Amino acid sequence: MSLTERIRRPSLHEELVERLRNLIVEDALKPGEKVPEKELCASFGVSRTPLREALKVLASEGFVVLNANRGATVAKVTREELDSTFPVIAVLEQLAGELACHHLDAAGIARIEERHAAMLAAFASRDRTAYFQANQDIHQALIQGAQNDVLESQHKLLGSRIRRARFLANLSEERWAQAIEEHEAMMERLRVRDGEGLGQLMKRHMTNKHAALLRALDAEGGSEVAR
Repeated sequence: MSLTERIRRPSLHEELVERLRNLIVEDALKPGEKVPEKELCASFGVSRTPLREALKVLASEGFVVLNANRGATVAKVTREELDSTFPVIAVLEQLAGELACHHLDAAGIARIEERHAAMLAAFASRDRTAYFQANQDIHQALIQGAQNDVLESQHKLLGSRIRRARFLANLSEERWAQAIEEHEAMMERLRVRDGEGLGQLMKRHMTNKHAALLRALDAEGGSEVAR
């Protein structure tokens, strides 16, 4: 993500939110850091008003904290947030895996296979940004493949709260390698349409991410993950 790439006007609000969210997720804007509004406005070619509207959206998602008369700061990942969100989203992903095996057609599975191959290539080249995008694409395809609007809407709501946390969970080489093994096992279950097996693996995958984040938090010696 570049700070200098200008934004297309037709989708200004949506792109601003997405760009800022990605800068936070990818750690270009770090936890506890003040959001450099003036610099971002100049880089994106926008005024303060749309930028601040985008920051309000990110505040509602838990990515930033708005401080009266002091601008916005990037939110830290807290133990409370991890402990309250990961168990719920793990169960949602378990159900998604079960349903996706029943509903995905051959073309849908083939598309996931393509993203899985892209994820493996990104892992081999140690391209964390490309890895994270492919990883997210796989999870999103499985959520959509469940064909359950309620599940998808709830997953989207919770997913935005832990998206940055999921990125940080893969910063450890040990956890990164473990995540690859987990995804390989998940693909094996998807290929044979073992819904129960895939669901259990997806739940365990999220549980392991949760544990990895707690270890990172403990390494920081506090109640917040701030690199």
